[in-house]
Amino acid sequence: MTPDMIGYLGYLAATLTTASFLPQAILTIKTKDTQSLSLTMYTLFTLGVFCWLVYGIYIANEAIIFANAITFILAASILSFKIYNVLTNKE
Repeated sequence: MTPDMIGYLGYLAATLTTASFLPQAILTIKTKDTQSLSLTMYTLFTLGVFCWLVYGIYIANEAIIFANAITFILAASILSFKIYNVLTNKE
C-alpha cells in the first residue's frame, strides 16, 4: 500500500466511525432523552475520544485529529445532557 493509500484509508476510517456516531448524537441532542444511555459508558467514551484527540495532535495525524475532534464535541454534548438529566432527576 502506498503512503497516499494509507492516508486515504485513515480518512475513510475516520469518516465512517464519526458518521456512525451521528445518528445517536442527533437523536439525543434533538430529544434530550438520555434515559437509556449509560453515564459510565459515555464518561469513559468521551475521555477515550479526548485521549485519541490529544494523541492525534501529538503525532500530527490529521485523520485522527479530524475524527476525534468532531466525535469529542458530539460525545461531550451527549454527556452534558446525560449529566444534566441525572442531576435534575429527569431520569
